[in-house]
Amino acid sequence: MPDHAVIFDLDGTLVDTAPDLMRATNFVLGGMGRRPLDMAEVRAFVGHGARALLTRGLAATGGLPDGYDVEPDYRRFVDFYSANIAEDSAPFPGLVRLLDRLKAEGFGLGVCTNKLEGLSVQLLGALDLAKYFGAVVGPDTLGIAKPDPAPFYEAVNRLDLESPRAIMVGDSETDILTARNAGVPVIAVPFGYTPRPVADFGPDRLIGHFDEAYDAIQELFAEA
Repeated sequence: MPDHAVIFDLDGTLVDTAPDLMRATNFVLGGMGRRPLDMAEVRAFVGHGARALLTRGLAATGGLPDGYDVEPDYRRFVDFYSANIAEDSAPFPGLVRLLDRLKAEGFGLGVCTNKLEGLSVQLLGALDLAKYFGAVVGPDTLGIAKPDPAPFYEAVNRLDLESPRAIMVGDSETDILTARNAGVPVIAVPFGYTPRPVADFGPDRLIGHFDEAYDAIQELFAEA
């Protein structure tokens, strides 16, 4: 499929990063005298970048301080997270088999995420996943984040396909909206990070395991 691209979200789609995101968030919150977030809270707060994760964490543990500036805490978060990025993070079951098959059949594979590009590349490298992806685009790549379609388009363009046809794979409302804004089909996984079930947002396909993804991908390209 030399003109076919599959663009994946990262956190909660490719990789279960919640344990390490929780550790970094609680490192910052602990330095401010706040209680730690639990896993359910972190999973509900992830998806809009680290600044939003921190501000949501503060709101949930006593509220935002008057005149709060997130930037110093954001820098502390990034430094801690970068130093501990893959302590407990792991690809979701079945992912590597899917990526091996798609790559062997010539699909272009990319990542479009609201995690910083550098951290995304670092994480993928640490988990031996970087070899599968011809493009990794974060919110800082173009200075704009999902659900704006520009990062998705950039990920497809960086794959340098002749006449690309693309689909999105994600775990959240943000990913569904990104696909809709880009005018492409979207597959959703229910094991990611979202305060509401991802099925509520009307993906074109909902899969429960990556073993189901190949057939769903083929179906969507055939329908398109």
